[in-house]
Amino acid sequence: MNIFELADKLKELRDKKKQLENEVKEINTEIEETEQELVQQMLEEEMQNFSRNGTLFYLSTKTFASPVSDAKEKLYQALKDNGYGDLVYETVNSNSLSAFIKEQIEQNEGELPKWLDGLVNVYDKTTIGMRKTK
Repeated sequence: MNIFELADKLKELRDKKKQLENEVKEINTEIEETEQELVQQMLEEEMQNFSRNGTLFYLSTKTFASPVSDAKEKLYQALKDNGYGDLVYETVNSNSLSAFIKEQIEQNEGELPKWLDGLVNVYDKTTIGMRKTK
């Protein structure tokens, strides 16, 4: 393939990916709505489970929790104070870390500062940017 054929193929693939991602979002919304409707009907009929066409459908309750947005640090400290500190993990966002490392390299004459040596893996990846033209 020549350069223009490859460019056309890349654009076509990215457009197709975006279209499929949108379809997945729509399908996930439809799945959620259908699931909630089925849950409601099973509860009204007082059914815990049933079989249909070789598939067992059953009610399942899962508990989800997340910290209150402005109380995250208080929660972490409360968990630590009450013996549950092993639930708390410190993390660094990978995009933030990458931006920080790039900045450090630029400020250190193109080299990773010694204090970071052996602590981070750094690599460059060349990609193709695309945008519409006027």
